[in-house]
This record gives sequence, C-alpha cells and structure tokens, in this order.
Amino acid sequence: MSDMMYASSIPVFKQMLGSLDAILAKAEVHAVDKNIEASALTEARLFPDMFPLSRQVKVACDFARGVSARLAGADVPKYDDDEQGFAQLRGLVARTIAFIDGFSPAQFETAAQREIVTRPGTPKERRFNGQAYLLSYGLPQFFFHVTTTYALLRHNGIEIGKRDYMGQY
Repeated sequence: MSDMMYASSIPVFKQMLGSLDAILAKAEVHAVDKNIEASALTEARLFPDMFPLSRQVKVACDFARGVSARLAGADVPKYDDDEQGFAQLRGLVARTIAFIDGFSPAQFETAAQREIVTRPGTPKERRFNGQAYLLSYGLPQFFFHVTTTYALLRHNGIEIGKRDYMGQY
C-alpha cells in the first residue's frame, strides 16, 4: 500500500508542478514579447470571486507540500506566500518540487491508514484516513488550482495546449 500511496502522490505532484513551471515560463516570455505588464497576467481572474493566478499557483503548491508532508508524517513547511511575479512564482514551484523530492516511498509505509485532520479545532474540521485524504480531497484540490492556472493563461492568450498541461510523464 505504501508504494501505491507514494506513486499516487509524489510523482503526480512533480509531473504537474513541472508543467506548471513550464506554462508560467511561457507566460513570462509572452508578457515580455507582447509588452504586457506581468501583473496583468499574475492578477488575472476567471471571475471576480475567484483567486487570481498568483494565488492559484500558491494554493497548488500548498496542496502539493501539505498533502505530501501529512501522508509522510512530516511537518508541513510554512512559506510566506508573498510571491508576486513570474520569477517568484516559478521559484515557489521549484522549492515545492525540491521539498517533495525529499520524500521516499518508505515514508509512506502507513500513509493509507494515517489519520489526517484538516482545519483542526474549527467548525470545518474534517477527518480522513490517508487514502481518502489523498484521493478524494488532496489530489482534486491540487488539480483544480493547476487547471485554473492553465485556464487563466490560455484565456489570456498564452499559446499552450493539453501537452503543456500534462507535462513530462
């Protein structure tokens, strides 16, 4: 089971974070080439009540780090979340990849049964076993924010497609 939990999380996060970095790089080049202020893209939203692109990237990275750490029984690192431009957002993605790259399959030995508590001590507290946490909460949340980042960039004219979204697999 530990192999399944590791294989269903770390390589998946790394693949999609790699694609996230690549599409952010394309967006940065696009902004320079078209003389567009980078913040016009990093602060773009699909709808006024949704997070801007910069926050979508941060939340995707938060989920990749948090889910990985919780499943491995490790501390979740705290980041300042003050990244603004493309270079800073790409740096965050790189730090996230480096963090999750530090986990081994052995650390996921009891991950499927480990109790995960989200928002402890609040009315929104939710308890999961590790498998349910990964498959029904963590991965869907992560993919939502990666997909929304892709959609924001595509909507704003960045020439990216499904291959860019999928990354290296």
